Amino acid sequence: MAVLSVSRRTVARSARALGVVSASVALALGVAGTAAACDISEFSAAAKCDGDNGVITVTDVDPAGIPATVSVFLQNNGADIKKVGEQVVKGTREGTTITFEEEWKPNAEYRVHVKAKSYVDEDIKPNLTTPATACGTDEEPPAPEEPEPSASEPSSPPAEEPGAPAPSPSESESTPPADTSSNAPSPAGESSLAETGAGSNTGLIVGVAAALVAVGGGAVFYGMRRRGANSER
Repeated sequence: MAVLSVSRRTVARSARALGVVSASVALALGVAGTAAACDISEFSAAAKCDGDNGVITVTDVDPAGIPATVSVFLQNNGADIKKVGEQVVKGTREGTTITFEEEWKPNAEYRVHVKAKSYVDEDIKPNLTTPATACGTDEEPPAPEEPEPSASEPSSPPAEEPGAPAPSPSESESTPPADTSSNAPSPAGESSLAETGAGSNTGLIVGVAAALVAVGGGAVFYGMRRRGANSER
């Protein structure tokens, strides 16, 4: 009877010890399972460009793959002013990324909220701030166009190319005007004087000749009168 009594006590003690160990292991596994199931640290958000369009991406690296609802809100002065969208993501060890189309402005602030059953119900901290440069603004601006000269401003003549021959003067400038005095017909009086060799002094010569004729005539008349007077005596 003593031997049986000792054996029963040993079995009971062993069972109690095994129960405590099992409970500890189960508790540890439960805590570890809860911690590995889903955590806000497994989520990250970023503002990116898809070509010229803005997007907001959220990545879940939950190895347990627990579905989580992700909501994105645009904020201003700490208050939500617009709900961008809401999607469900199922994370993986490598990471699962979802995309929200949003034409975000530079230095804008977004709040990203994650809810996964009873594991997570909080925001990603800190809030998402977009880059200082908007999408589609990386191209160089076009060169400014040169202003066209106004009508009031005189335009300068184009510069002559070196070695180019100088423009020749026109025929009207190089050819002297034809002398029309030798070919045009002159009046009848002028032509007769030209043929006899008379020049522009013809009038003066005619006047002198008339004076000489008058003087000669007067002398003859005086001589004849004087001769008549002498014969009467």
